[in-house]
Amino acid sequence: MAFFKKLKNKLFKSSSKIEEGLDAIVEDGGEEDVLAADPDPVVPDPEPAPQETPPHETPPQPDTDPPLPPAEVPAPQPEPRPEPAPVPVPQPDPVPQPDPVPQPDPVPEPVPADPIPTDPIPVPMPPEQPAPTPVELPQTEIQTEIQNEPQTPGFLGRLMGRGKARAVIRRTLDDDMLEQLEELLISADMGVDTALRVSANMAEGRFGKKLSTDEIKSLLSGEIARIMEPVAKPMPIYPKRPQVVLVVGVNGSGKTTTIGKLASQFKAAGKSVVIAAGDTFRAAAVEQLQVWGDRAGVPVLTAPEGTDPASLAFDAMTKAQQDGADLLMIDTAGRLQNRADLMEELAKIVRVIRKKDETAPHNTLLVLDATTGQNALNQVETFRKISDVSGLVMTKLDGTAKGGVLVALADRFGLPIHAIGVGEQIDDLAPFDPEEFAAALTGLDAT
Repeated sequence: MAFFKKLKNKLFKSSSKIEEGLDAIVEDGGEEDVLAADPDPVVPDPEPAPQETPPHETPPQPDTDPPLPPAEVPAPQPEPRPEPAPVPVPQPDPVPQPDPVPQPDPVPEPVPADPIPTDPIPVPMPPEQPAPTPVELPQTEIQTEIQNEPQTPGFLGRLMGRGKARAVIRRTLDDDMLEQLEELLISADMGVDTALRVSANMAEGRFGKKLSTDEIKSLLSGEIARIMEPVAKPMPIYPKRPQVVLVVGVNGSGKTTTIGKLASQFKAAGKSVVIAAGDTFRAAAVEQLQVWGDRAGVPVLTAPEGTDPASLAFDAMTKAQQDGADLLMIDTAGRLQNRADLMEELAKIVRVIRKKDETAPHNTLLVLDATTGQNALNQVETFRKISDVSGLVMTKLDGTAKGGVLVALADRFGLPIHAIGVGEQIDDLAPFDPEEFAAALTGLDAT
C-alpha cells in the first residue's frame, strides 16, 4: 500500500484530468438526488422537546412558580384553624387518665398548636416565599436561553453527520453521456478502440439508469483493472545462467535508470548481477550506470567510447559466464523507431548474443516513456519486429496526464507489464498491480 499512496499522489495529472472530466459530464444534464438522510435530522429534535415542556411561556407569571411548593398553600390556612379546635376536644378526655404517661405530652401539643398556626406560622412563611421565587427565576431564564437554540441537531445527528441534507448529482446514462465518456477516455490517451470498448462495457446493463461521479469512477476502475489483469506479470527468472536481459527503448525513455533500479532490486533479492554499458555512444550513460552499480554493489562492464555495442555484449556474456552470474543486464543506446540504421544495429546485437547462446536474450524489456502518449503504440509495434520484445516497463507516469496509454497497450498487444516507475528514487519502480493502478488512475482509494 505504500507504493500505491505514492502512485496515487504522483498520478495526480492523469487522475485529476479524468476526475474533472467525469464531474463535468455528470453535471452536464444531471439532476440532484437528495439522499435519504434528510428526514434524519428531525429525529434528534426530541432532545430540545423536553426543554419546551416546562412552562417557558409562563415565566412572566410569578404566581405559577409559588404553587410548586405545597407548603406555601397553608398561608391562608382556613383549614388548620378548625383542626386545632377538634384536637383539644378529644385530648382532655385522655388527659385525666393517670395510667398513660404520654398524656401530658399531647396536652402541651394542643396548647402550642394554637399559637403556632396563629402567630409563628405567618412569620416564617413570608421568608420562605421570597426564597424559592428568586431561585426559580434564573432557572426560567436559563431554560428560555436553551429554548432559543433548538436549531442545533442532537448528539446522534452530529455524530452520524445527519445534521445537513446532502445531495448527489446523477445523470441518466444515455447515448450523449456515452459519447462524452468516450471522448474523455480518448483524451487520456486510452486510444479509440480501447475507449469504445471500455465505455460499452460500462454501459452494459446500466443504460438508462442514473449514475453519479463516484459510481462511474468505480465502474471505470473495475473495467481498467479487468483489462490489465492478464498482463500484470513480474519478469520471469529462469535457471539458465547467465540469464540475459536486453533493455531497449527510444532516447530518454529511462533505460539506464531502470536498469540500475532493477539491478539493485535483484541484488537485494540475492541474485548476482552484471551490467553491460552497451550505450557506447553516450559517455553520460556509462557514468550513470557506474553510479547505480556502486549503489547496488554490482559490477559494470564498459568499453571505450565508440566501441561496437555488439562486441561489448559478446564480451559481457563471456565475463558473466566465467563469474557464474545469475543475470546479465545489457543497456543499449536509445534509438527512434523510424531510424532504420539504428534499428539494424539493435538487430545486430541480438544476432551476436545468439551466437553465444541460441536462447538469448531471455528477456527483452522495452522501456516506454508515458509522456509520449499514443506514440508508445508505434514504438511497441516496431521494437517487437526487431528484438522480439517480451515485456514492458512504463516510466515517468508521474509527469503526464496520459497514463491511459498503458491501458491501450495492454488491450492491443497483451504484452506483460513487469514494472512501472513514478520517480527517480530506488523505490519508485515497483511491480505492476492492475487494481492499484486503476484506482490511482481514476482517483479512487485502494481497498
